[in-house]
Amino acid sequence: MDIKENISLQSFNTFGINVNAKEFASIESLKDLTDVLNTNPSHLFILGGGSNMLLTKDIDALVLHINLKGISVISTSKKNVKVQVSAGENWHEFVNWCLNKNYGGLENLSLIPGNVGTAPIQNIGAYGVELKDTFVSCEALNTQTKQLKTFTKEECDFGYRNSIFKQEIKGEYIITSVVFELSTENHSIKTNYGAIESELKRTGIKNPTIQEVSKAVISIRNSKLPDPKILGNSGSFFKNPVVSYSKFEILQVQFPLIPHYKVSEQNVKIPAGWLIETAGYKGKTFDNYGVHNKQALVLVNYGGATGENILNLSIQIQKAVRLIFDIDLESEVNIL
Repeated sequence: MDIKENISLQSFNTFGINVNAKEFASIESLKDLTDVLNTNPSHLFILGGGSNMLLTKDIDALVLHINLKGISVISTSKKNVKVQVSAGENWHEFVNWCLNKNYGGLENLSLIPGNVGTAPIQNIGAYGVELKDTFVSCEALNTQTKQLKTFTKEECDFGYRNSIFKQEIKGEYIITSVVFELSTENHSIKTNYGAIESELKRTGIKNPTIQEVSKAVISIRNSKLPDPKILGNSGSFFKNPVVSYSKFEILQVQFPLIPHYKVSEQNVKIPAGWLIETAGYKGKTFDNYGVHNKQALVLVNYGGATGENILNLSIQIQKAVRLIFDIDLESEVNIL
């Protein structure tokens, strides 16, 4: 394992922001990971797929690029299978692996950028499905003791785009693998969120397979979200805010067409993209950065923008939404 110095991270983050790492190491085995931790680095920065971060400055730390690979079936039953996936596997490629074997449960999460190891941290989700729905456990290495620990679903304390890895034990563990339980027959097809049903109807599909649901999701995402290999972005920049019914009813008087999704008897979720678009920011550009013209949730780097440019734009949007709707938008990406 080679520790390099002063390495550009432009190709390691989907925004394409050009900042440097003081030191950089590619981790391809647990031995690599324990060896580098045994050097007792004073500052560590853990990097996966680079899809859920905005880098605003150089990283004065040892950057560990988690590149652990491997997918294996660890148990099977009549209707389900448990699959263990190494942290460095690309998320969408893993979803495709499952679909090719007719393993169900992750099809709604197709085309989400990033790697498997960072997915539990964020409890990634899309189209009515979250990672926690199929999550069984994960193994993670304690950066101080260098010991592996297994975290159950309950111990991960998953919430909306949240987990224990973003809260109480942030920075203390490095996820090395994740176990999912997936269906092998009688799949639970979920098409009632977002535009999946209309996309299936458009293509004439009435009783979709998990593969057809995945294709519908990919089609929808491709129609709205830019490919980060072509246009720098991190997907959805903001979380969809959850507000009380009483607050929603007040907003509905002023904005009768405001979309919403029931979360509980007390709360509803409002699409952040609609709020941003209504505030006038959809498609707005500022030199070499701006808001995507097809999806207001996506902030983009047209080439050469800095992390500070994107951050300042996000703050500007937050202020505008707060002024118009009295709602605080929370960033979904990690700002560093």
